[in-house]
Amino acid sequence: MTDNTPTSAETILNGKGQTALTEVSEQNDLLPKLIPHLDRHLIFPLLEFLSNQAGDDSSDITKTKYELLKPTNMTDYVATLWQELNDSDEVPEEFVTKREEVLQRLSLFTEETSQIDELLSDDSVVSNLRSDKVANLKFLETNHGVTIEMVDMLYDYGRFQYSCGSYANAAHLLDQFRILSTDNDKATSATWGKLASDILTTQWDIVMEEVNKVKESIDTKLFNNPLAQLQHRTWLIHWSLFPFFNYEPARDQITDLFFSPAFINTIQTNCPWILRYLAAAVITNRSRTRNTGQYQKQLKDLVRVVRQEGYEYHDPVTDFIKALYIDFDFEEAQKKLGQAEEVLKGDFFLSAAAEEFVEAARHLISESYCKIHQRIDIGDLSKRLGLEMEEGEKWIVNLIRDTRMDGKLDYKEGTVLMNHPANSVYQQVIERTKGSFFRTSVLSAAVAK
Repeated sequence: MTDNTPTSAETILNGKGQTALTEVSEQNDLLPKLIPHLDRHLIFPLLEFLSNQAGDDSSDITKTKYELLKPTNMTDYVATLWQELNDSDEVPEEFVTKREEVLQRLSLFTEETSQIDELLSDDSVVSNLRSDKVANLKFLETNHGVTIEMVDMLYDYGRFQYSCGSYANAAHLLDQFRILSTDNDKATSATWGKLASDILTTQWDIVMEEVNKVKESIDTKLFNNPLAQLQHRTWLIHWSLFPFFNYEPARDQITDLFFSPAFINTIQTNCPWILRYLAAAVITNRSRTRNTGQYQKQLKDLVRVVRQEGYEYHDPVTDFIKALYIDFDFEEAQKKLGQAEEVLKGDFFLSAAAEEFVEAARHLISESYCKIHQRIDIGDLSKRLGLEMEEGEKWIVNLIRDTRMDGKLDYKEGTVLMNHPANSVYQQVIERTKGSFFRTSVLSAAVAK
């Protein structure tokens, strides 16, 4: 128990995306902004990722790890960090004493929760439980002698196991506690604890279930406390970054969550740096989504928010969006794409998606460039995409085929001729008057007030 080690960066990332720090990625490091919104156990993989990037120059990071985990019950690992910092083979007495205390408390918790743990593992008992927690407690008290104190002991034991780094055991105990507890505050705390435990054991499908439970809790139990809702949504946004790019089915679900009115308002108000992750998700979704309409709406919403929040936060990723879709500056977009690739490779959450991001971003540059030019020089476009001439030709041929653009490749001239048929007069009238009835209705209603 005391010799547990924290969940590593490699475990979370499944061994992907470990690269050295660069000046650009270091200048745009979000770790100081992320840490205040994460639990200390969730912070550790980020520190280890940074340590792997820093290489030999990581003594300060080791010291930070030590200070971070010292309050936990992972005494053996903390003692190892102390030995590393002090270049010593001796283990201080305080760690030996704390180790013994942790083992004693573990024995006590095991003994005091054994009865209720056995009951909740018995199918014949569980089959008699209902959705009414009060009735469940009454049933267990009457038939099996279970008390409120015994239920609360599950919560305390779950927190103890979590502090020891036994995240799977912690998730099990906190889940059992939620089934029976009528204490809303403790049940909410247990849900957060189980979410953290499932993240640290990389149970991503279960993590997404817990994200939805936390969201529902924020919406219902804190509906009359807007400030608390804002803070809890901020926490949930940051904790959701773990499955965001590590679990493929979560990408669409969390993107939709972040674009929902309550959460996009939270991002704009409390944590605009999350726009980096939202931008990366939308751009990489280009090659994943089959719903073109939904993708275009997300891209439009992203451009709007990036424009609004440019004074508050920007980095090479959001600057790429600005250059391409707001300023229509293709040279700047290419420059920012190169910087964005470095930033993504140096970001714990995005490092594994860096190549996918660059590939999708090149497609977006190409599509935008082809839409506003009739004759395109292949060499010029290849240069803007950071590709060699031959590679650029293949890229453009594949782009025209995949996007079904009306274009013709002239190998002799080294150009692409794009055909941009003009909309009919009737189509232009339809486009210009689209939505006019709705706007008129809104104006009429406003005047009537």
